[in-house]
Amino acid sequence: MLRAVIQTPLCPLHHAFRQAPRRQLRRIPSCIASRSPALLSCAPWQPGIMAATALKPLIAVCQLTSTPDKEQNFASCSQLIREAAQRGACVVFLPEAFDFIGSNTQETLSLAENLEGAQIQRYADLARECGVWLSLGGFHERGEDWASTQRIYNCHLLLDPAGHIVATYRKTHLCDVELEGRVSMKESKFTNPGPEIVPPVSTPAGKVGLAICYDLRFPEISLALTQEGAEILTYPSAFTVTTGSAHWEVLLRARAIETQCYVVAAAQTGKNHERRTSYGHAMVVDPWGSVIAQCQEGPGLCYAEIDLGYLHRIRREMPVCTHRRPDLYGRVTVLKKPPPP
Repeated sequence: MLRAVIQTPLCPLHHAFRQAPRRQLRRIPSCIASRSPALLSCAPWQPGIMAATALKPLIAVCQLTSTPDKEQNFASCSQLIREAAQRGACVVFLPEAFDFIGSNTQETLSLAENLEGAQIQRYADLARECGVWLSLGGFHERGEDWASTQRIYNCHLLLDPAGHIVATYRKTHLCDVELEGRVSMKESKFTNPGPEIVPPVSTPAGKVGLAICYDLRFPEISLALTQEGAEILTYPSAFTVTTGSAHWEVLLRARAIETQCYVVAAAQTGKNHERRTSYGHAMVVDPWGSVIAQCQEGPGLCYAEIDLGYLHRIRREMPVCTHRRPDLYGRVTVLKKPPPP
């Protein structure tokens, strides 16, 4: 099966370019772009090009190879964030475990920090320096109950350009999987499940709904976020090669099609340590289910324009949300936290 792939220094842009034939853009050869005519490539960034596309926000999606070395990981992330900001991205998406991937449970717990620690402060400083929103897709968080539980949370943070934490979502579905002879994971051994779904957050790219990795397998969370107004669903991930090659793209496209949202999936790639290799293939899927940006092998960036006019046109022409039958099977909604006693 042919895959549409693109990675920095190329920047895939969205459907608007199909409506502007006079722009001097070089189309990706048909053998590469066969899956999505919306995929276009452009020469290295020039101010004039970005000015021409300013009406539609540009996002950047990171692909990383995190290791147990937190300093090395921060250096890699900061380099990609600065590059994305220079290219005009307004939101930069980092994958699950952007901070580190430990080689064992003990190392993972020892490297974890709280949200007031030095690591998140450095990313807040970076957001201010670059003037971008940051989706930090899966931080190993020592929560308020760390002292009593000695367990962490897998926390997806959204930072605004002032460096403020505007949303925190803690992964609700933990990955406990035993595929004989292939994959063995038990996230619940050292991680607490999150207590709630977080309502979408308004950003310059659209209303962003937060999820993490294994949440992708549960359409209920994407439907609940869409009911709350989400236009962009995020699934920062660290899929294994076994599960990624079988399920990654088809799940992402399914979530986009059934919700008519953009789906953004930053990803871990390559060898994280001696016993762990990640699948990669960070990508963006549009509300029609087309892959409009995807990273190649190795660390890097892919870019996509978010065309909310296109999204709302799809929802208007095929209004699946209004065609649902809650009288037959109920309605999926975000449960509100009960007020304190």
